[in-house]
Formats: sequence, structure tokens, C-alpha cells
Amino acid sequence: MMELYLDLISQPCRSVYLFAKAAGIPFEFKLISLTAGQQHSEEFGKVSMMKKVPAMKDGSFVLTESVAILKYMAQKHVSTVADHWYPADLQKRARVNEYMSWQHTSIRAQGSKVFLLRTMYRLVMGCDVPKEKMDAAVEELNQSLKMLEEKFIENKPFIAGDKISVADLVAIVEIMQPVGTGLNVFESRPKLNAWAERVKKEVGVKLFDEAHEGIMKANSLPQTLENTGVLEVMKPHFKKMFS
Repeated sequence: MMELYLDLISQPCRSVYLFAKAAGIPFEFKLISLTAGQQHSEEFGKVSMMKKVPAMKDGSFVLTESVAILKYMAQKHVSTVADHWYPADLQKRARVNEYMSWQHTSIRAQGSKVFLLRTMYRLVMGCDVPKEKMDAAVEELNQSLKMLEEKFIENKPFIAGDKISVADLVAIVEIMQPVGTGLNVFESRPKLNAWAERVKKEVGVKLFDEAHEGIMKANSLPQTLENTGVLEVMKPHFKKMFS
């Protein structure tokens, strides 16, 4: 059986997890705790030399990078996975690929930046986030959310058209990253909120909430990293990022 190495605090891991569960793809869940630094463990290193999650092991074949894993799972299980998840139609699939190519340096990066500023800055830097820095990060995220609404969702129910696809899963988990810190990105965005509710309904609210349980407790992350000792290891990286 396929093994998925995941930590649901990570947005790419959540997209892989939600797709596998919602599409009925059999897999064995292997927890790799990022807050405990398990991605650097010798045991995980035997699975993936890249030491990053999500990682997938299918027999002797190992794959990292969430977008690659999503496509692999959809195509391997094409006989059982509903076509709408990764459409065979050339133009619908291109629309899915378009979003997944765009999101890396836009909404994912910006959502993660806001998330870290709101959860980790004070602990690492010893002071509150400067207002201008926080405002600039939120504005960048707002611009990407506007692009998601106007370019990718437009007036369609979902990114690829009338039915949900893996692109919608990738988008929603990225948005939930800053939401987990208490930032209401859906306020004054009825179109985005309606789309998000449709995604949750298609996935199943119970499964969606299960996948996001950890990220909705994001304010406990700094204490967890302190307790495990990972914070001291990560401080130089955070300081460089926050400077």
C-alpha cells in the first residue's frame, strides 16, 4: 500500500491528505512531526534523502513535492478516482495546472509569511511585528486573494469549472494557514467565502475540520517548538526571514 509521510500543520501535506481521503485512494498515514524535527531523523532519511514532507512511498518509488504527488495519485488511480479531480479534458486540466504552477510564489508564500509573522515573530525577535511589516505582508496576501477570486474562480463554482479539482484543495489549504492565526480573510469577500464553503461541502465538513484541527490551534505552535528544542535550531532561519 502507498505510504504518505505527512504533518497536517503543513499546507502541502493537507492538500495531499484531503485528496487521498476524499477520492478514496488507499494509503498508510505516516506522521512526520515537523515541530519535533522528525523530518531530519535518520529513519525518515532512509525514505527521502530530501528530508521534506509531504513524501510518498509507493513500493520502492519515492516522490516529494505536493503537486507532483497529487498528479501521481490521480493518474495512478485514474480508473477509480473521479475525473473531475484532475480532468482528462485538455483545457480543464490546463486550468488546474495553471493554478498549481502559480500558487508556489504567490498565495502559498504570502500565506506562510503572514502565518509566521503572526505566530513566531515575537518569540524569535523579542518584540511585536512592526506595523508596516505586518501591513505589507497582509497587503501582498490580499492581492493574491484578489487574483484567486478574479482570475481563477471568476464566476465559476470551482477553479476548473463546475466541479471540484485538486487545484481547489491546494488553494483552500493555503488560505487556511493565515486563518489559523485568527486572520479572517473571508471578511468582505463573499465570492471567496462562497467558494470555500463549496469546497468544504464537496470534501466533507468532518474531513475538512479533521485535516485543519492542528492549524486552527496555530497559536500554540511557538510553545511547542520551544518545548521540543526545534526553535533554537530554527531561530537563525527565522531571523533571516524576518529581517
